[in-house]
Amino acid sequence: MLNVLKQNHGSINSITTMSKKIEELKGRLKFEEPMSLHTSWRVGGSADRFYIPHDLNDLILFLSQIEDNEPITWIGLGSNLLVRDGGIRGTVIATKNMDDKIELISSTEIRISAGITCAQLAKYSVKAGLSGAEFLVGIPGTLGGALAMNAGAFGSEIWDIVQSVTTINRKGEVTTRNKNDYSVGYRTVKKPSDEWFISAIFVLKEDKNNVGKGILKNFLTSRNVTQPIGVASCGSVFRNPDNAEPAAILIDSCGLKGKCIGDACISEKHANFIINTGNASAKDVESLIQHVQDKVYQHYKVRLIPEVLITGEYD
Repeated sequence: MLNVLKQNHGSINSITTMSKKIEELKGRLKFEEPMSLHTSWRVGGSADRFYIPHDLNDLILFLSQIEDNEPITWIGLGSNLLVRDGGIRGTVIATKNMDDKIELISSTEIRISAGITCAQLAKYSVKAGLSGAEFLVGIPGTLGGALAMNAGAFGSEIWDIVQSVTTINRKGEVTTRNKNDYSVGYRTVKKPSDEWFISAIFVLKEDKNNVGKGILKNFLTSRNVTQPIGVASCGSVFRNPDNAEPAAILIDSCGLKGKCIGDACISEKHANFIINTGNASAKDVESLIQHVQDKVYQHYKVRLIPEVLITGEYD
């Protein structure tokens, strides 16, 4: 039976247009759910509805019953997401830990659910005697989000090791697609609209000399030395621009390290990180993003493009 959790002025009557068989669902449905509880910046207004599927079959059933005009937003760890203070209209679907599986299907192939974290894949592959996924240990978030944006670190990108993906659309239809079905670029992936990743098969290389363990350790050390760890941030805020210095260098050279708007501050350790130092609002974070863009453009005529997805309504 569906576990309905009401928050604030939410009402179970709100879901009658979404499903006549709502009682058959096994997941958790919440109303007026604060997105600050589900984003790594710890900011954001409430989602009208917030659904946590029990498993893939439950997700298929849920999607098959949603109205065609119902807005849907998908999240994993919320590590690359800025939700504005006015919240999100429609339904948010949270897939973290849904069908939480990592499966070695051949000597070099791994099938992984989209809710698995990038760090989990990196560590699992090394333990399995495989190399090629170590760079993912430095990427916050789940594989679903990483696939959607072609996340990368240490000179590698996730689509470099993808063989195929399994997706689901808003009607609950599941499809398997090859890597070549997508147009992939730096932090961009062109995919069918209203279709989301639920798993993927990655092809790696055998690591007979067990060098991956050392590579993994070096990546973790580099990350801990150069990036602010254990604070409320989203990871890198901006893409590195073409034909220019990396975003962090441009921001730093504008003297912006330590710059704050409200409790949103540019990290003193890494200029491409914005930290919520206390009670920042989404408006504070977005205003600081815009301030950085303006300053870098004034100095270098380079317009920085955010990596982070900004969504939701203004308060």
